[in-house]
Amino acid sequence: MAGQNLKGFARLYAAFINSLAGVRATWHHEEAFRQECWLTLAGVPLGLWLGETGIERALLVGVLINVLIVELLNTAVEVTIDRIGIERNNLSGRAKDIGSAAVLSSLVLAGSVWFLILIR
Repeated sequence: MAGQNLKGFARLYAAFINSLAGVRATWHHEEAFRQECWLTLAGVPLGLWLGETGIERALLVGVLINVLIVELLNTAVEVTIDRIGIERNNLSGRAKDIGSAAVLSSLVLAGSVWFLILIR
């Protein structure tokens, strides 16, 4: 992990590089993340076009980006659990299921926001 003991702009730059590495790793290893990225890539311009107010556009785009954020966090949980051990463990399974539920919740939120804004 680059960036330890750095200060100021150098620390921010190192954090940015680490973040890009995390996105690349998730893209490479997680099919769901790739699908959600494609959904977001299509949805952002559509949300900007369909939203009538700044708030609507922010909501339509924001919930899509939220799905990506939750997927990244879920992937981090899964990778950490797998790093600890690959043997079956009820707590590990529960943690992975909870992370998956968070992703599902973010998708339900996104769908609900899009539906409620577009039915007006």
